Amino acid sequence: MNGADTAWIMVATALVLFMTLPGLALFYGGLVRARNVLSVFMHCYAIACLMSILWFAFGYSIAFGGGGTGFWGGLDKLFLAGIDADSLAGNLPEILFFAFQMTFAIITPALIVGAYVERIGFGFVLLFSGLWMLLCYAPVVHWVWGGGMLADGGIFGDTGVRDFAGGIVVHETAGLAALILAVMLGARKDRSKPPHNPGLVMIGAAMLWVGWFGFNGGSQLAADGGAAMAITVTHLSAAAASLTWALWERIKFGRASLVGLVTGTIAGLASITPASGFVGPVEALIIGAIAGVLCQEAVALIRTKLSIDDTLDVFAVHGVGGIFGTIMIAVFGAGTWAAQLGSLAIVGVWTTVVTVALIYICRAVTQFRVSEETEITGLDLTTHGERAYDLNT
Repeated sequence: MNGADTAWIMVATALVLFMTLPGLALFYGGLVRARNVLSVFMHCYAIACLMSILWFAFGYSIAFGGGGTGFWGGLDKLFLAGIDADSLAGNLPEILFFAFQMTFAIITPALIVGAYVERIGFGFVLLFSGLWMLLCYAPVVHWVWGGGMLADGGIFGDTGVRDFAGGIVVHETAGLAALILAVMLGARKDRSKPPHNPGLVMIGAAMLWVGWFGFNGGSQLAADGGAAMAITVTHLSAAAASLTWALWERIKFGRASLVGLVTGTIAGLASITPASGFVGPVEALIIGAIAGVLCQEAVALIRTKLSIDDTLDVFAVHGVGGIFGTIMIAVFGAGTWAAQLGSLAIVGVWTTVVTVALIYICRAVTQFRVSEETEITGLDLTTHGERAYDLNT
């Protein structure tokens, strides 16, 4: 065991959990109407709790077990069987590696929340998120990071896919699932209301930015120069994308908004994620600068041209950003075109098939979409019996 590496991954684990709780919850919560903010908090918090238990029970074994095949990791590590404080994964305690990966299993289904806020049944959220993490996310983790079929020595030969921290594993899977859910769920009855609290959006985005240092820097699994470079390029990409998003808004609409600026931050972070272990500062600036415009145009395409109510632009920002960053790895020569594009296609098909199947299964068991009356009143009061703001007190 390496003490320095262990200490850093402990910090990184806390930072990645901080991204969901409270970062993502505040970012998404500020973007919805006041009568739905608590439901967003509830979704993020409950998903964090449920994914933790399911990752412990089944997910970690599916992703990183040693008794499986190129498709899945098997069942030899169910409920962390055979793992104690002295077990090692490389030069880290395996229990720490489990915890670090658990925070990724938490945030990935939590990202999908942004697509269906303000109109979905709470029971459906939990049932779908749990099954999706186990049947879609965990196998993809094995394929890419667990020595499975897309890794080195797999179906693409000696050089497999390059995905440092989750452009495919996290952002493509969550983005596609979000888009599919938005289409099958249908649009909100009223899509015209602006974000109720841009201040919360900015605070949440800032927390995500800080937490992303653990997300990308921790994926080096060592306290070394590679981790430092990953953190640096992550920051530069986020900064560049924030500015180009705001500039593009200014050119198109005559003004730059705070919500736009910080959404650009997330676009830059998502785009650099897969490449953060393979590129330098100049490449990071290029990736971020393009992402700020590319993801904004993707938002316009999905909202306006396709009229899909992906409420908080999960696919346009996370999905498009993650896919773009994965392709840029091949552009800069750090990965092969066959492995990068082939893996995007394979994971895209798998995510689509599993997501559609789970939606049909879950909505046969529990309420998919709330009633029109519930939607108009707001999910906070009707589903959870609480209000975020009581102006009479």
